[in-house]
Amino acid sequence: MPHHQDGTAQLRVTATGVIVPLEIAASFRARTRGLLGRTALDGAMLLTPASGVHTWRMLFPIDVAHLDRDLNVLSLHTMPPGRLGAPRLGARHVLESAAGAMARWGVVPGGRVEVLPPLGAAGGPHTP
Repeated sequence: MPHHQDGTAQLRVTATGVIVPLEIAASFRARTRGLLGRTALDGAMLLTPASGVHTWRMLFPIDVAHLDRDLNVLSLHTMPPGRLGAPRLGARHVLESAAGAMARWGVVPGGRVEVLPPLGAAGGPHTP
């Protein structure tokens, strides 16, 4: 996976083809801020690099998927607010979404996700 910068993209679940909006948090500041203070998330957030997360001061439960460097899903679980998640050995990225979203999209351990350019970006999959 290429090096990412803070910004927006799209996430595609390889097995189902589902595409959702994606926020990328690649800088230390963006990863530290993450979803803190938000009441919801439309789509997903990719923390990169990251191997673990916490939900202190979060306002809603989240799904957490640990991904390896090739965006294969190593593990998936739901975390309520106020928890500290242990780092996952082999994880290079962490994907977060509102609780229950990943199951709806078809994200499962052993599956894979892809990062695509933002909708309408030059060279993106939806450019005419």
